This record gives sequence, structure tokens and C-alpha cells, in this order.
Amino acid sequence: MKEEDIKNMEEEETLDQQAENDDTVVSNSVTDSEAPESEDKEQDPLEKALAEIEQLKTQMLYKTAEFDNYRKRTLKEKAELILNGGEKAVSAILPIIDDMERAIENGDKTDDPAVLREGMELIYNKFVKALEGLGVKEIETQDADFNTDVHEAVAMVPGMGDDKKGKVIDCLQKGYQLNDKVIRHAKVAVGQ
Repeated sequence: MKEEDIKNMEEEETLDQQAENDDTVVSNSVTDSEAPESEDKEQDPLEKALAEIEQLKTQMLYKTAEFDNYRKRTLKEKAELILNGGEKAVSAILPIIDDMERAIENGDKTDDPAVLREGMELIYNKFVKALEGLGVKEIETQDADFNTDVHEAVAMVPGMGDDKKGKVIDCLQKGYQLNDKVIRHAKVAVGQ
């Protein structure tokens, strides 16, 4: 653990102890104010108001400490999410790395390029499935209308006819979306 984490935990414990002590003071002040005075049946309005103010101050301290603990806890959780957010993606990709290592080791055992190609295609398909499981999908470009939201035009192809005008002619680099958010635009050639 880092020194900063230990310091934050100690501060949280101190605030929790203060809040508990303040809560005890609140309960004691409530019982004190509820106790009937034997000498004076009616309590002085000033004393009553001061007691109420003290009770409200104590409640405010308790709520402030509680909110401060909540804020620190959420900041800590957010930092953990940032640090460990890619864990799911890495876990999905690790088996594919294992397959690649096995393919490299077994590549020396065969001279048949068809076998090596088939192995690479199997690993590629497994990788695409893993990405789909994480919410990544390829942007469609085959016979699609040019859409600036998902496509990036890198070339304009003249003389393709009216039926190809404004259509994607060729995909130069695939584009991808993560949960309907474009993470890489598809680089395409568009008919003029």
C-alpha cells in the first residue's frame, strides 16, 4: 500500500470516530433536553434555543464527516476503476496470446503454408470474437452510403457512374465502434 492510501484510511477512521462521538453527544443532548427539570417546569427559551443550536451543530458536523468519508471513498473507487478498468479486456486477450505462442512454436514443425494460414485464420477469428464480446464491432463499408459519422474519405474516385455516387467504393482501413461509439473511423474511397 502506498503511504497516501494509508494516510487516507487513517483520516477516514478518525472522521468515523469523530462522527460516532458526535452521535453520542447528540443522543446525550436529546436525553438531557427531554429530561424534565424538577425545579423549573418551564425551560428558559434562550437555553432551549442554545441547546437546539448545539444539537444542530453536532448534526452538521456528523453529516459533514459522513459526506467527506463518502467523497474520499468514491474518489478511491474511481482511481481503482481507472487503474484496473482494462482488466476485462486483457483477460479476454490473454488466451489469444497463448494461441499465438503455440502457433509460433509449432510453425517450425511444418513447411506447409496452408496449415500455417489456417492456424492464423483460427486465431484471427478467435480474436474478433473476443473483441465482439467486449462490445467492439467493425463498421460496415461494403456497398454502404458514405457517412461522415463513421467513415473518413481519403480518396474520391471519379467516373464511377450515378449509381456509385456518394457510395463507398473501397475500404482502405477498417473502422471500429465500441458500444456504438466510433473508436476508429473507416478510411474509405468514395465515388464521385
